[in-house]
Amino acid sequence: MTYRQLFGNREFRNLWIGSALGNASATMTSLTLALMVDAATGSALLAALVMFGPSLAQVLGASTLMSAADTAPPRRILTLLACLSTVAVGVQAALDLNAATRLLLALLVAYGLSIGSGVRWGLLSEVVAEDQFVLGRSAMNLSVGAMQIAGFGTAGLLLQALEPSDVLWLATACSALAIPMIRFGLRDRPPRRVARTGFRETWRGNRRLLGQARTRPLLLALTLPNGLIVGCEALFVPYAGAGAGWLLAAGAAGMMTGDLVVGRFLSRSGRRFAARWLRIVLAVPFLGFAFDLPIAVLAVLVAIGSSGYAASLSQQEVLVDLTPLDLRGQVLGLESALRMTTFGVVAILAGAAADLTSPAPTITAFAAASLLVSLALTRPLTRVMNHVLSSPGGGRGAAEGIETVRPPA
Repeated sequence: MTYRQLFGNREFRNLWIGSALGNASATMTSLTLALMVDAATGSALLAALVMFGPSLAQVLGASTLMSAADTAPPRRILTLLACLSTVAVGVQAALDLNAATRLLLALLVAYGLSIGSGVRWGLLSEVVAEDQFVLGRSAMNLSVGAMQIAGFGTAGLLLQALEPSDVLWLATACSALAIPMIRFGLRDRPPRRVARTGFRETWRGNRRLLGQARTRPLLLALTLPNGLIVGCEALFVPYAGAGAGWLLAAGAAGMMTGDLVVGRFLSRSGRRFAARWLRIVLAVPFLGFAFDLPIAVLAVLVAIGSSGYAASLSQQEVLVDLTPLDLRGQVLGLESALRMTTFGVVAILAGAAADLTSPAPTITAFAAASLLVSLALTRPLTRVMNHVLSSPGGGRGAAEGIETVRPPA
């Protein structure tokens, strides 16, 4: 299976384009708002908070709304979320808001958007065949990387020539273009399970997912090492000012390259072997911020380190193997929500630490912490991988021992 064959699937192609446009809008918006707040306040904490703080809303979505990933029609939900995002960015562009109001608006919108990842990944498992899921996930991740390069790079350049509100209007246009791609490019599918969307049903599924001992090391590996490196990235703006756009774009390029190689060219067993080392690669290059290096050299190190994010592809593949079909949207949404929440918490901690010291030593310390966490998780992750490999079908039967959430009578 190749990317060309994958993109021959019209529905996947439209899902990819809609996701790409949304990511381009989000990256332009986050960098623009972070630079505006940094210029107005001079606080590394507030700059990190406005850029990564909305990730904290993910945990609220996972706690209250995430059942919608499997209990609501996916096309309808994704269309509504695209409209919500467009309106929110348009408000940021149109109104002269203070930093606190901008952050509050971003948090409120992020809460609503928190279910989007679960809906999208659950839908992906239906749009493509089972043996195409990793390649499809890789292609979706490539869209994130490509649009972050375009979004951060474009925003960084435009902000030197245009007003921030003009860049936000461009982000609004990107978000608006995603709406027809989703509404008219995806087939209207029914929910994967029959249940009422809400807090009770969300936690009914979450308890079963979090109660599985085999999934806990995976969730930790998908959140903590990555989150600590995001804490490093949250300090790029106070560290480099306008040059942060180049560091962020380099990180997106590295992430995209890692996903391309791991998702397209490695076998199932190759992905799992590579994941052991990619978690180390993720952290080590960021230790270079301990030295006073040129931005160009740091950008290369950031790109190399960010390729380590590709370890998540194998970990997510195993997580899907361990999850019943009717909970796959929710487990992927839960994983994404936990990951994004960790990103937000760590980014805020990194900003607070940098305000007390300075960005460079804080980046170094968080990179070292990521490396130590990855080393500590090596043994429990190996046990999980060995269990899945010993299951029927090389892992595809591993979910059979997990009780499925049945629809109510």
